[in-house]
Order: sequence, then structure tokens, then C-alpha cells
Amino acid sequence: MTNLKILDLSSNQINTSLASLGLQNIKSLEELYTSDNGMSCSFTSLGLANMTNLKTLDLSSNQINTSPASLENLTNLKILNLSYNQITNAKGFANLTNLKILDLRSNHINTSVASLGLQNLKNLKGLYMSDNGMSGSLISQGICELKNLVILDLSFNSFDGYHLKCLRNLTKLKALDLSVNRLSGKYLSFVTDDLASLEYLSLSHNNLKDSSTDDMIQPASGNRLPTYQLKVIILQNCSLDFIPIFLSYHYNLRFIDFSDNKLVGNFPTWLLENNTKLQDLSLRNNSFSGILQVPKSKCNLHLLNIASNNFTGQVPENIGTILPSLSYMDMSKNLLQGKIPSSMGEMKRLSTLDLSSNNFSGELPDNFVNGCFSLTILRLSDNKFQGQIFPKHMNLTQLQWLYLDNNNFSGKIGNGLLNATSLFFLDISNNKVSGQIPQWIGKISSIVYLLMSNNLLEGTLPIELSNLERLSMLDISENRLSGSITRDFNLSVNHLYMQKNTLNGSIPNSLFENSDLITIDLRDNKFSGNIDPRWFNDHSALHFLLLSNNDLQGNIPNQLCQLRNLGLLDLSHNKLNGSIPSCFTNLTCWSMVGDNDCKPFVLVSYWGIANDELDFSYDLTVSSFSMEESLYESLDTEIFFEVEFTMKNRLELYKGYTFYNVAGLDLSDNELTGEIPSTIGELQGILALNLSYNSLSGSIPENFAHLKEIESLDLSHNKLSGQIPQQLTQLYNLEVFHVAHNNLSGSIPNQAQFGSFNESDFVDNPYLCGQLIKKSCTNVAILSPPAAMTDEDDDKSVIDRAAFGWSFVGSYVAAITVLIVILWIDSYWSGIWFNFIDVFIYLYFHWFSKYV
Repeated sequence: MTNLKILDLSSNQINTSLASLGLQNIKSLEELYTSDNGMSCSFTSLGLANMTNLKTLDLSSNQINTSPASLENLTNLKILNLSYNQITNAKGFANLTNLKILDLRSNHINTSVASLGLQNLKNLKGLYMSDNGMSGSLISQGICELKNLVILDLSFNSFDGYHLKCLRNLTKLKALDLSVNRLSGKYLSFVTDDLASLEYLSLSHNNLKDSSTDDMIQPASGNRLPTYQLKVIILQNCSLDFIPIFLSYHYNLRFIDFSDNKLVGNFPTWLLENNTKLQDLSLRNNSFSGILQVPKSKCNLHLLNIASNNFTGQVPENIGTILPSLSYMDMSKNLLQGKIPSSMGEMKRLSTLDLSSNNFSGELPDNFVNGCFSLTILRLSDNKFQGQIFPKHMNLTQLQWLYLDNNNFSGKIGNGLLNATSLFFLDISNNKVSGQIPQWIGKISSIVYLLMSNNLLEGTLPIELSNLERLSMLDISENRLSGSITRDFNLSVNHLYMQKNTLNGSIPNSLFENSDLITIDLRDNKFSGNIDPRWFNDHSALHFLLLSNNDLQGNIPNQLCQLRNLGLLDLSHNKLNGSIPSCFTNLTCWSMVGDNDCKPFVLVSYWGIANDELDFSYDLTVSSFSMEESLYESLDTEIFFEVEFTMKNRLELYKGYTFYNVAGLDLSDNELTGEIPSTIGELQGILALNLSYNSLSGSIPENFAHLKEIESLDLSHNKLSGQIPQQLTQLYNLEVFHVAHNNLSGSIPNQAQFGSFNESDFVDNPYLCGQLIKKSCTNVAILSPPAAMTDEDDDKSVIDRAAFGWSFVGSYVAAITVLIVILWIDSYWSGIWFNFIDVFIYLYFHWFSKYV
């Protein structure tokens, strides 16, 4: 291959020297690409010294951590990419005088640029040194001597603002990125002076608060207008109080981002009027206020983000006429009100619209739901919209994400949704939607997330839901659904929420047939029957099993212990009997501390129109620079799954990070008997354990001291005896401890966290003593509790009490009956009896009249 000029070995697994491949002998090579190979060898061992004809060398995304000094022979290099390595000492560039592009991003170069010899690279046009931890002033780095620079990226370092004006020497500079540094105050006069070619400027995430009162207000050189015209300015999160007035001298802006500042005042229509080519304007998360205004003439704006401000009043009726080219509009989290203007139907290109968290009301206009046919994301959450959901024909055929939750929509679900054949996500929860779940919803085969909770839906579950093969999440909780679930009701979901309805009958096995099921919540229904062992197998991903507040009976099957991924189990408030299984130690999430292997894979989706960063693109062969003229921000469409579980006597909602990590067991309020298995003490990863309101006997296992992560332990309302183990004082995370209404004895521990518990946590244990319940264990004789009765003895005692009660009632009734019979048959005894009554009445009245 003596004539080979271009060789691309990128994205392989070459983690050895290139010399071992014999590449050092291919002296004809002009371009060599070996990025993303995991190479950790030195530059010397790469064998590149003899490749003197190389013009382009790409060693990016490896693990090289040595000095590139051995590359000094490659004097013909024009493009050198060493980004995303672990280089600390980057000396050896002084001889590479033909370099035009040098990329050293994301290394560990924290020395000065001057020590690298870059000041000799007079032909350098592109220098990328972001994310290296470099500090100091730019003038001391020698950067300002590189007068041919076109692109300079020094972002994500620690440069200060001193001597920043030396950048005026870079008269050919088109793009400058100093974002995420330590710039502060009044060091920005270079912006308004001699950077004759500057088109792109990013100073985001610096403290430029004082700049608005200095050089940024007007051009620095008297009334002389700037010789350059910016196309892009990004001043995100710079602590700015108002928009820099020097921008009023720029008329060619394409992209403006002033988000995450402290800007006040009205909507800056002048920015759109001055810059007729403006495409993207982001003002989110500021303090703008007043009525939202739009320019008087039509604009070519593609993106408008004014979310998280204080705009009031109605959206201008002509907004669709003035901004017909919008493809992205975010007005969420303001104080806007009124109806959606019908002119929005003229926004034929609109693909993302977010009006959530405002005070909008009224019905959705026909012009809107038929005219905006390009919409893919529509978010109207947290408003006061009303009317029926798409009762008529609508033309939103491209719709993928639809958020209508937390509004006042009512009536039945309209079949207009059938036209949304690409619908991926639908949320109509927290409304007043009534009627039955329509059968035709099973025809929207693209749907993956279906959320309909907290409405007035009624009737039975339509079997057609089983047709949704892509469905990953179904939430129909908190409705009025009733009836039983048919045996062939089979879903392929990961998360199933049916709680807080009036569903009844037995729970069908088909709900558990999907091995990818992670969450099933059937709480607060009227399900009956037994827990079927066939629900469980060791291939299941089930992590949350919530069946509380039903009418389930029978034993807890040992097969449940096959659910090795189980994190939350709530079987409380049922009629389960028998003993607690001793096999719970098989459950990985409960038995291991800090073990992440048991955490379920949770699908979290991010859909957006691109990202929030501007891409530089340039032709590496001629080093020309161009900018992407249209930039789109991402809309947060992350899906947070959630579960409810009683922890520390409170019903807590767990989502986000805690959704993956919460682990608890609640078997309270059942009819469980027998002793607490000592194996439960080995569940070191569990956070909450509730066994209260059962008939458990025996003592509290001493090895409960191994529950290192536990925060809430409730054993109250049982028949437990013996002492509270002193070892429980080692549970330093324990915040709630209830053992009231048992038969415990001995002293209550008072060390560590036990000193913070309440007297009510120990009531109705007559043989307990201790400072916490104000009963001395030394000065007061404490009676020993009776020996624990066996179940047989306990049953006999119940029979004896019942026999005694019946015999007493029988004797009493027999005596009265005999007396009545005697008085009725024998007149002699009846006369004596009535004379006795007369004497008694006379004496009573005589005594009463005397003393009263």
C-alpha cells in the first residue's frame, strides 16, 4: 500500500501501538483517522514519526495521556485532533507551523497556552481548547498573537476577564466561545469595537451583571457604529438585569439566547423589528412582565421561547398572522389567560407548542386543531381549558405527544383522536372526562403511554386495550371503573396503574404474563380470591407489587420469593392469613445494601427538536467557517414513573431517583399468625417494614439489628412478647418505631435514636418500663407477664368464656321463669309476694318524704 493516502481506522478496538500494524512504513499517508479505539499507548509508540506527509491526523476519543512532543516531525500537518484524551503535558506544537485546525478539547491541560508553543502557529485558524481547567488571563496565554484565528473556543475553563481587550487583535475572528469561565464585571468593551468579522459570540454562564451599565450600553468609540454584525449572541445565565443596548446597532442577528437571567420590562419587540432575519429568540426564565406584544409586521421567526416569565393578558389575536413561520413556541409558566387565538391555525409549520401552566380557558378553536397540521408536540397542561376532547374532526395527523392533563375537559372522549395515527403519548389525567373508555382507542396502534387517571370514567375495561402491542404504560387509576377483568385481558405494559376504582372479582393471571412488567398497582379496589402462585416466576422484572385495600384471602405463597427484582410489596388491608414466608431473603433488592443490579430498567424518553447548543460546521480542507442558521431547543418530555407507599405513617409519592431506590414491605392489617421469621432480619436494604394489626406472636428477632437501612418499623397491634432487643439501638436510620398494643416486657432502650421516640409508640404493653413511658424499672415492682399461651390454649380459653356466658344467661332465665310459674299457679305464695311489694313501697315513700 505504498500509494495509500487516506486510512480510517476509527471506532474499532485497536488498543495497541499502530507500529505493530506496520503503518509506520506507509509514508504516503496524508490523512489518518484512529478515533474512538481506546488506545492508551504513548505518542512515541504510535510510530507516527516517519509519516512526514500527514496533513490530517485524528487521534480523538482515546486514552492517550503522554506529551505529543514526538509529533514535532510532522511539519506538514494542517489538521490535528487530539480531543477527548487524557493529555496533561501538551508541549511540542512549536514546529507545526502549517497547522490550521488544532483541537485539544476535553483533556487535562491546565498549563498556559504560551508553554505549548502555540504562539508560533501563525497560520492557525481554528483553536478548540474547551474543558481543560485552564485559568489566568488570555494575554498571558499568547492567544491574542494568533491573528489569523477564525474560530476560538475556550469554554468550560477558568479564564478571568483581565486583559480581555487584547482579543481586538484577532480581526479575522468569526466565532468566539468563552462560556462557563470566570468572566465578571466590566471587561467587555471589545464586543463593541474592532472585532470586524465577529459573527458568533457566546459568553454564557459568566457573571456579567455590571456589564449592562458599562461598555455594553453603547459602542465604546463614541458614536461610531460597530464594524461587525453579529449573527449569534448567547448570554445565557449571565446575571443580566436588562438587554444590552449595544444590540440595537446590530441588524443581522439570526439567533438570540438571553435565557436564565434577571431581565425585566416588556417583551422586546424591537429585537424582531431591527433584525428581519432573526429566526430563534429565547428569553425563558427571566422576569419579563406586562401584556405580550408582537411586532406590527410579519416576521420570519422560527423559534420563540418566553417560558417562565410573568407575561399577563391574552395572547395577541394576530400572532398567527405576524409569526406564521414559527415551528417551536413555548409560552409555559406565565400568567397568560383567555382563549387560544384562532389565528394560530395559520401556523402551518408549528411542530412544538407549549402553553402549559397558565390560565388559558375556553374550548380549543376549530381553526387551531385543523390548521396546525404539523404539530408533533402539544402541551396544554395545567390550565382551565374546557369542553369535550376532540369531539369532531381534527387534522393533527402528525401529533405524537399530547398533554391535556389538569384542565376542565369534560364529556366523553371524542373520536377525533383517531386521526392522530402517530400518537405516542396521551395524557388526559385530572380532568372531568366521563363515559366509558372507548373501544376504538385500541385502534391507535402507535400509542406507548396512555394516562387517563383521576377522571369520571366508568364501566368495565374494554378488551380492545389488549390490541395496543406497543403500550408501555397504562394509568386508569382514580376513576369509577367497575366489574371484573376478563381472563383474556392481556397487556404488554411495563407499568400498570388501576388503583382507586371499584374493580372486583379475582385478579386474572394474564396481567402477570408479561415478564417485562415492572409496576402493577391495584390498590383500593374490591378484588377478591387468593394470591395465585402462578403470577410469579424467576424471569419476571416486577419491582412494584401493590395490592392493598382489597378483599384478598388465603396464604402468601412462597412463589412470591421468585421475584428477585421486587422492591416494594404492599399487601396491607386484606384478609390474608397464615404465616409470613421465611424466603424473603431471596429478594435481591431487600437483601443487599446499595445494590443497583436489582433496579428495574425504566424507559425514560426525551423527545425534542434538536438541542440547545449551536453547532459550528466548517470545511476542514479549506478551514472555512459557517453557522447553522436555525437552532432549536429541546422540550422536556421526560416521563417520571411514580408509586405511592406508606412510609413513616405517611402515604408518600416516589418518583425520579427515589422511584428506583425505595424498598419496603407492608403486610399490615391482615390476619397473619405465627412468629416473625428471623430471616426478615437479613433484609438489609429495606427502608420500611410494617407488620402491624395482625396476630403475630413470639418475640422481636434480635437480628432486626441487621436492618441497617430501615427508617420505619411498625410492629404494633400484635401479640408479641418478650423484651425489645437492645441491639435495635444500632439502627441509626430508624425514625419511626411502633410496638404499641402488644405484650412486651422489660426496659425500653434509651440510647441513640430511641431517645427521640414518643410514649404513644409503646402504650398498652403493661410490663414495659423505662424513662420514656415514665415507669421506673427499679423502684416499682414490675409484675412478670403471664407465660405466652399457645394457640391451643388460647382457643380453649375462648371456648371456656363462651360456655360461662351461655350458662349464666340460661340460669338467669330459668330462675325468672320458675318464679313466674309459682306465682301464677299458687295463690298463697302470690299473696305473700304482693304483700312484700306493698310493704316495700310504703317504706320507700315514708323514707323519701322524711328526708326530702
